[in-house]
Amino acid sequence: MYIHELHDWPRFDWNRERLAEPLAAVRHRQGRLIGHMEALGFNLRQEAVLQTLTADVLKSSEIEGEKLDAEQVRSSIARRLGMDIGALKLADRNVEGIVEMMLDATRHYDQPLTAERLFSWHASLFPTGRSGMSKIRVGAWRDDSTGPMEVVSGPVGKEHVHFEAPAAARLDREMKAFLDWFNKPPDIDEVLKAGLAHLWFVTIHPFDDGNGRIARAIADRVLARSENSPQRFYSMSAEIRQERAAYYDILEQTQKGTLDITPWMEWFLGCLGRAIDGAQTILSAVLAKARFWERIHGTSLNERQRLVLNRLLDGFEGKITTSKYAKLAKCSQDTALRDILPLVERGILVRNPEGGRSTSYSLAMAEPNTRL
Repeated sequence: MYIHELHDWPRFDWNRERLAEPLAAVRHRQGRLIGHMEALGFNLRQEAVLQTLTADVLKSSEIEGEKLDAEQVRSSIARRLGMDIGALKLADRNVEGIVEMMLDATRHYDQPLTAERLFSWHASLFPTGRSGMSKIRVGAWRDDSTGPMEVVSGPVGKEHVHFEAPAAARLDREMKAFLDWFNKPPDIDEVLKAGLAHLWFVTIHPFDDGNGRIARAIADRVLARSENSPQRFYSMSAEIRQERAAYYDILEQTQKGTLDITPWMEWFLGCLGRAIDGAQTILSAVLAKARFWERIHGTSLNERQRLVLNRLLDGFEGKITTSKYAKLAKCSQDTALRDILPLVERGILVRNPEGGRSTSYSLAMAEPNTRL
């Protein structure tokens, strides 16, 4: 029996005493992080938001086994935030749709969550009306025309059913109850509401696909509301991606358990705390980038050089070569080499030990991390 089949569904309960301490600890970390970020200044805050949202979109999709182009995601977010990050890479409509959903979830956190809004998010996730090779109902609740909605794993013939969602005939009633609760003034701490909203929505599982990503966007919406700010400085999805096995385990245990969801709430608060701690990585990268540009302030650089240096600072995978430089800057390899050599002479790039055709370069910017 699943929790949505229990006679008192959806009357969730949890042990408030057990959650009091972890909730207070998470709230303290939230406030401390926001205080540090507010002290950075507008430009650095924007850079931190860009990095956080990029990670959020990429990792939320990775949880579902979908790998997006990081540069497309970053370019799409930067354009929507009005940030100049050099030459923007054109994003395909799949990336644009996911970015649109994630930004709407957090930037308009103070607006009601409606069925129409959820339908628009779903349509953004699946602009072709397909999930992989399968055609799905887009912008509408599922109808179970192909059978009950199940979460399964394993090879064909040996599938393991982790969860079976409520029948489609219940969805109008179930989603009305969820949305009525969601839009009421909170009678619990917003952080707890984020954890409950995530669990409740993903248990209803109202769409043919995309339920996990939308559940995480809903949780992010409530967390933004808990901070009274659309700016995101940490990524729950990035942390869930790291803890994916534990995430699916606690979700399955909870959905097959009772309406006392204390273990789920404990896990959610712990994951959120670790996500907030993970903002240290983003902060370190943002400050390192700021120190780098401060160090070379006054150095004459052309637009190609600035573009490539920014790409390296933003986490370019691998080492830069003349061919990679030429591709990034959209120039010839001869021009790329003419750009690279002055950067090496000025100590901005360093030539790596391997030579000949394997000659590559790295940024000369190793500095100690700054901790929160």
